[in-house]
Amino acid sequence: MLSLGPLNEVACIRHGFFSRNGGVSDGAYDSLNCGYGSGDAAEKVSENRVRAMAMLELDGDRLVTTYQCHSAEVAVVEEPWEREDAPKVDALVTRRPKLALGILTADCAPVLMADAKGRAIGAAHAGWRGALGGILEATIEAMVALGAEREAIVAGVGPTIGQRSYEVGLEFPAPFLEQSEDNGDFFYPARREGHFMFDLKGYIARRLGRAEVTRIQILPCDTCAEENRFFSYRRACLRGESDYGRGLSAIYLEH
Repeated sequence: MLSLGPLNEVACIRHGFFSRNGGVSDGAYDSLNCGYGSGDAAEKVSENRVRAMAMLELDGDRLVTTYQCHSAEVAVVEEPWEREDAPKVDALVTRRPKLALGILTADCAPVLMADAKGRAIGAAHAGWRGALGGILEATIEAMVALGAEREAIVAGVGPTIGQRSYEVGLEFPAPFLEQSEDNGDFFYPARREGHFMFDLKGYIARRLGRAEVTRIQILPCDTCAEENRFFSYRRACLRGESDYGRGLSAIYLEH
């Protein structure tokens, strides 16, 4: 489990970005696969989630995750829900204590946020579609609506695909450049002609900064390149593998 300084400094929260290690799954899901959306056995996923929450000193049934769909939709969480009732959203916010907001990723960025005064927390799943579509800003606005102070929000970006592993095609930069010519900063030419390497982490950091979140820290991990530590959708695709595990990131208010 990994953590980040700005979030560690918020006295009333606990958080963690979990690696793929320490669970009970095997094969492609070895071993801490926390995603029911994978083809892994549900009972193994459940045990993995319980183990992850134990590392944060919280009961497993206090973890809440969603049906992630690369949207800019946010849900306010008051109580845990049944797995089949999970909403189709890509971010969660709450001001309720002992309620862990969980994000599942395998290359996309898990972004955990907290008001430094403990008024609210948020967790966002930020792939390129969600980030481009405004999921980060929507999460911040939802936290503010719960009583958070925008200038007091701190953010941590967890294990994400690195730019050296993120090759994209010729058409990919267009919507980013339409949004702002400055977004050209996040692309450099790939070895293959007509392709680029995309800096998702840098783009997310800029979006957070422009939303007035100034305390941001990013883990220097590359989920695609670090096979022993993280699950990766892209790595699975490059190898022609049919499925992959999902890593968990979570945050909760202690009181």
